[in-house]
Amino acid sequence: MLGRIRKNMNEIRNIAIIAHVDHGKTTLTNALMLQTGAVQEGVSMDSNALELERGITIYSKNAAIFYRDTKINIVDTPGHADFGSEVERVLRSIDSVLLVVDAQEGPMPQTRFVLKKSLELGLKPIVVINKIDKPSADPARCEEQVLELFLELGANDEQANFPVVYAVSRDGIAKRKLTDESKDITPLLDVILEHVPSASSDVLMQKPLRLQPFNLGYDNFLGRLAVGRIYEGVVKTGSAVFVKHPTGETRSGKITKLFSFNGLDRVEVETARAGDIVLVAGLPDIYIGETIITEKDTEPLPAIAIDEPTITLFFLVNNSPFAGREGKNVTSRQLREYLERELEVNVGLKIDFVAADTFRVFGRGELHIAILLENMRRANYEVQVSQPQAIIKEENGKKMEPFEEVIIDTPQEYQGVVIERLGARAFILKNITHHSETVRLFFDGPTRGILGYRNQFVIDTKGNGIFSSRTIGFQPHVGDIKKRAVGSMISMMTGKTVGFALWNLQDRGVIYIGPGVEIYEGMVIGNTSKGSDMEVNPTKGKQLTNVRSKASDEAIDLVPPYELTIERGLEVMAEDEYLEITPKSVRLRKKHLTHIDRSRAAKKSGE
Repeated sequence: MLGRIRKNMNEIRNIAIIAHVDHGKTTLTNALMLQTGAVQEGVSMDSNALELERGITIYSKNAAIFYRDTKINIVDTPGHADFGSEVERVLRSIDSVLLVVDAQEGPMPQTRFVLKKSLELGLKPIVVINKIDKPSADPARCEEQVLELFLELGANDEQANFPVVYAVSRDGIAKRKLTDESKDITPLLDVILEHVPSASSDVLMQKPLRLQPFNLGYDNFLGRLAVGRIYEGVVKTGSAVFVKHPTGETRSGKITKLFSFNGLDRVEVETARAGDIVLVAGLPDIYIGETIITEKDTEPLPAIAIDEPTITLFFLVNNSPFAGREGKNVTSRQLREYLERELEVNVGLKIDFVAADTFRVFGRGELHIAILLENMRRANYEVQVSQPQAIIKEENGKKMEPFEEVIIDTPQEYQGVVIERLGARAFILKNITHHSETVRLFFDGPTRGILGYRNQFVIDTKGNGIFSSRTIGFQPHVGDIKKRAVGSMISMMTGKTVGFALWNLQDRGVIYIGPGVEIYEGMVIGNTSKGSDMEVNPTKGKQLTNVRSKASDEAIDLVPPYELTIERGLEVMAEDEYLEITPKSVRLRKKHLTHIDRSRAAKKSGE
């Protein structure tokens, strides 16, 4: 069954699997593919190294399974809000969604976001209440909460009368009723065939071609690839086509390769028909939302809107004293080439190539940018970035900024500190609900307010809290927010850190590095709890004398360092700092490395 496309398939069904992050979308997709023989044991939709490490879906992916002579195209979507633009595009190309909800957690922010988009498009979701085997799972309460959410989001009677399937996707089990006995995922497959409308028909095949890409790919040999749905007609390899922009502009092209999906494999085909999801090569400037047609006067399909970026920061050539030690790609030309390639496929990203060695990057959130930087370092690039800032724009003479809806689950004893912290960051508490030992807090506030907060949240809730957010659009600017309560601990020397020096410094704040680490002047080695910057000498060893005393023999007890990752660095950095990212290291540094240069810069900015 693998590696070939079946002939004379009667029907095609197109579904997307949507959910909040970590509610089990990918696991469910893997179970469906395994049940139908589309993949072998151990093969996962999340094949990217970063996805496997983090346990989240970053890129939407296509798969196809065959069940009862029906081809079911499945699109697995990201669950994190930073990749929400991927979800919106996918929803336009499918006919129904499997809304996966954790039986213990219930609907979360991204559940609301993806469901709202689905209902607006007129889709009729199938609800999958997953993880019913969890000790604290409450499927009945979860189902009630999902129904409330449907009604709150304006679902019509037909949409609100959704079918429900209960599942343990990890074990490949689904059931229509909680009391049913089940050994596999077949009940869910039957529900899909019953409730998802067929995407293919002879009437649609007779019409002129209309194919719309909803995702992009890139191949070193084939160039830009477009993943799209054939809404009408038939597409063939070698066909001369026109590409029509939603504004009506038309250009010509030729389809050089055509692929269909079978399991996770893409299989080259000569023709594909209405209703199918295919991969098209040969159109180097194709973009999401354009319509591929064979007859010039065919009307284009409605445009696909892509969410605006919410944060911006600068990417710069690494010019630190340790530049070029670890990375092979360190020049501005190499950085520009990488970012230009990224623009080919990363549609949530915008880049302004403002100068020869400085690029202004606009992204959907800190994780979106962190994933980009992580991919760059793994490709042997070195880069420096400035502190992320929320995008501020003007509308009708008013300053506007992006706002977020934040939902927090936390043990009751920590709710006070969470409300206090977010209140200081201009967030307004909208609602509180109680669930046995925990509370769920609902906030609205500016994106600026949560930049750098997630790490503080983990500390405040002792790691027991769950923080989720989603962008809710641009709203009037709320004014200044004072967030940074700590200062930076700046090295005044170049050399290797010494345990004795770090031991003396650790009472002043949090140290980012351990002993024996190479540092340079101007590098930030930790933060200070007093809130002001402090210059220190972490290379200073213990004074040795011939006189022995109790104090000189005192044991050094070093606290483990708070090692910087890219996400942590983006959170803790100050406005006058750069985060230096290389294949093996993440360092924080001042923009001006010497004390004299920092003093001059401060004097100049104060004038």
